[in-house]
Amino acid sequence: MMNKTSTTNLLLLAIVIPIVFYLLKTLSFIFIPLIFSMFIALLFLPLMRWFNKRNVPKFISIFVVIIIIAGTLKVTGELVQLSSKQIFSSDNLFFTKAERKLSSLFTSIQQLFGIESKQEKLKLTQFLKQENLLKNLKLTIGFVGNLLTTILMTAFFVVLWLAESINVQKVLNRTILRQKYASVKAFIKIEKDLIKFLKVKFLMSLFTGVATGFACLFFDVSFPIFWGLFVFVINFVQMVGSFVSVILLSIFAFVELDPTSMLFFFILSITGAQVLFGAILEPVFMGKSFSINIITVLVVLMFWGFLWGVPGLIMAIPITVFIKIILEQFPSTKRIADIMSATSK
Repeated sequence: MMNKTSTTNLLLLAIVIPIVFYLLKTLSFIFIPLIFSMFIALLFLPLMRWFNKRNVPKFISIFVVIIIIAGTLKVTGELVQLSSKQIFSSDNLFFTKAERKLSSLFTSIQQLFGIESKQEKLKLTQFLKQENLLKNLKLTIGFVGNLLTTILMTAFFVVLWLAESINVQKVLNRTILRQKYASVKAFIKIEKDLIKFLKVKFLMSLFTGVATGFACLFFDVSFPIFWGLFVFVINFVQMVGSFVSVILLSIFAFVELDPTSMLFFFILSITGAQVLFGAILEPVFMGKSFSINIITVLVVLMFWGFLWGVPGLIMAIPITVFIKIILEQFPSTKRIADIMSATSK
């Protein structure tokens, strides 16, 4: 009888898991802002408690949080606008130089491997022509529309989280963790660990972006604001973001700087910033509770990246931390949580 029950449960699990994955992918337009909003709301929970201790009405505290978020978005928008002006105000001299140096590099690679290419050379300056920009206008409008929709839905869910219309602790108590004490304990650990993770990740990414921007200024590499913002955002993608930012910025610097010691020291400085903040300081501030081995990181990045694209890559590690804490609450699944960690207990 027990064998039949176990087999039935495995069959049900094999049916349910693909359905869950399908729903996560199909309803990504709901789940992405929902999960994003949960992480944002967690950052403001200490502030909400501070207001609550001082008997500040909840609607006022929520209004203050909305103002803070709106101000952050305003500053971010101004920085994006400023970096866009820098890029589009540049003359075609840079793009002509980039075309010449990259074409020379590709030609050298082709000659090295004995490859003959009959394709026409790519003209980088064509991308800035007005007619080509107009062709991409519909795509740009669609992207901006989707982005605004996601932002509005995220803001709506943030208000629901902060107003406790969605209570994570009660959801855990009624679904996964049946015992009230266990659900409260798990929620406190989830809240504490995720707040710590988000704060450390935000500050380390910010410092890395600022350091990269100053390196661009010091070595006279164009668009320092853009590159600082780019590094700040992409560093939220664990491991992969650091490699991508260093490689792209090194290629960009190769166009502007002569292949001399200046280029070498620039690449060394941006790599050093990534190593200092990402590989040394970040693990120190994170602590052992966030020890997740490299294989797990790569698997979850591929999985959530496949499901949700770039937002999935950004949220992969926080979601994994959430799941790991839940798995630690049950003796039957604690071993899985240990395997996910850097070292098994």
